[in-house]
Amino acid sequence: MNGEMDLIEAPLLEVRDLKVTYEAQRGSFFKHVEYVHAVKGVSFKVARGTTMGLVGESGSGKSTIGKSILRLAPMAAGSISYDGQEISSLSDRDFMPYRKKIQTIFQDPYASMNPRLTIASIVAEPLMVHAKEMSKTQRLERVADLLEKVGLPADAMNRYPHQFSGGQRQRICIARALSSSPEFIICDECVSALDVSVQAQIVNLLQDIQDELGITYLFIAHDLAVVEHICQEALVMELGEIVEQGPTDALYRSPQHPYTQRLLNAVPKMPTIVGAG
Repeated sequence: MNGEMDLIEAPLLEVRDLKVTYEAQRGSFFKHVEYVHAVKGVSFKVARGTTMGLVGESGSGKSTIGKSILRLAPMAAGSISYDGQEISSLSDRDFMPYRKKIQTIFQDPYASMNPRLTIASIVAEPLMVHAKEMSKTQRLERVADLLEKVGLPADAMNRYPHQFSGGQRQRICIARALSSSPEFIICDECVSALDVSVQAQIVNLLQDIQDELGITYLFIAHDLAVVEHICQEALVMELGEIVEQGPTDALYRSPQHPYTQRLLNAVPKMPTIVGAG
């Protein structure tokens, strides 16, 4: 019985003592190397089917953590486990199956899309890598289904990124992230570039997708007011360290760290708005 409980409660993602250090050269003639400690021994767990918020100002190290999980930032120390498997030391070849399971939604939807490609090509791109057995017809059917899931018409696949609004582009990026049927999605400031009303629409969409598909999110943001609407738990980061963590409602009701209090006081509340945008 205890073994069954351990299996049920095992986290989908576990980060242990993660450290990320960058080298920075200083001086014009006699250059010397200095080190920037972007992440300083961070540890946390994300339960399957939940949303963990990672909150902090620019430069706090939160996006670096997301990049480390995706192997886009070098780890100086620590380990990352996914579904019980240590993945941070895997070779690129052995890590490839996890690229299908772990997807990301970036802050700037337009910058993350090739403006010369149609929406069909953009959304189908992960399928070209992770579902090579699919025919072109099957890929287009999958794209149409995904666009409708994120609130866009299927014929949007024949258009280009510049023909859509910011909120619509982010919906396209969500469709692209879903195309490989991932289990875990890193949302890296995915609503911070959008208007407040559109932010609420995207947050509602992400929640609907989670309810339907059981996807787990790591939601990276600088705005605790946004995190309140989607995250069950939150980690507050300052200068590469976690200064406070716990259930989101508790952080709002009684923030303990002065930095958390400043973050809460700095942002307006976000209205809950349901609809397409």
